[in-house]
Amino acid sequence: MKNFKKTRTLTYKNNDWVRKFILLIFLSLFINHLTSYDSFPTSNSYTFPLLPTITSLITATLIGIIININFKNYEKKHFSKTVNTKTIAYFLISSLVYITLLYIPVYVLTIKFVNQKIEFYYFLIGLLLTLLLSFIAIVLLYSQTIYKLYKLTLSKAKLIIKKGGKTIMLDYDDIAYFYSENKIVYLIKINGESITTNFILNQIEEDLISKSFFRANRQTVIHYKSVHEIKNIENNKLSVSLLPKNTSNINSEITISRYKKKAFLNWFENKQ
Repeated sequence: MKNFKKTRTLTYKNNDWVRKFILLIFLSLFINHLTSYDSFPTSNSYTFPLLPTITSLITATLIGIIININFKNYEKKHFSKTVNTKTIAYFLISSLVYITLLYIPVYVLTIKFVNQKIEFYYFLIGLLLTLLLSFIAIVLLYSQTIYKLYKLTLSKAKLIIKKGGKTIMLDYDDIAYFYSENKIVYLIKINGESITTNFILNQIEEDLISKSFFRANRQTVIHYKSVHEIKNIENNKLSVSLLPKNTSNINSEITISRYKKKAFLNWFENKQ
C-alpha cells in the first residue's frame, strides 16, 4: 500500500509538470505572435517565430524557478508569521522585479544572437506582456496556497503581551477591542477584563487588521464580535455600541465618521 501511494503521488507530480509545460508552450506562442507584426497570422509576411518561442520557453522556465524560490522565501520569512495585503503585495512586486531583471539580459542576448538591432518598442511590448502573463500565472498558481497559509496563521496566531515581567498570550477571538486613553492602549477581553498594554494603535492596526479587526477611529480598534448595536446619527455618522462594556464605561460607545462609514459597514457585513 505504501509503494502504491508513493507511485500515485509521483504520477500526480509528473502530470502537473506536463500540464505546466503545455501551458508554457501555449503562452510562449501567444506572446510571440503578438510582439511582432510579421508574427501575426494575418500578416502577408507571416513567419513562424521559432527562435523567439524557444527563447520564451527557456525564459518562462527560468521565471517559474525564480517565482518559486521567491515564494518559498516569503513563505519561510513572512507568510509563516502573517499573511496580509502588505506581504502579498511585496511578494508580487518583488517577483515582477526579478522577472524584469531576468528579461532584460535574455532579450539583449537573443537579439545579439540573431544579429538584429534592438528596438525599444518590441522590447517594451515583450516586457509588458511577460509581466502581465507572469502576474496572471502567479495569481492562478499561488492564490490558493496563500489563502491556506492565511487561514493557518489565523488558527495559530496569538497576541503576545509583556507586562510586569510576565508574558500573556491571547487568542485573537478572546479580544473584544482596544482603546487608547492618555497615550495608553488598553485591551478589553470578551469576558470584560481590561489589560494595560505597551502597544500603540498604529502597530495594532498593522498587525491585526487582517484578523477580523477594524480601526474604527483614532482611539479604537475593534473586533467584529464586539459590535452590539449600530445606529445612524447626525452628519451621516454611525454610533456603535461595543460589548462588553469596560469598567469605566468609557469607549464602549464609539463614533464612526462619515468618511469611514462605508468601509466599516462593508467590513462588518463581510464578517457575518
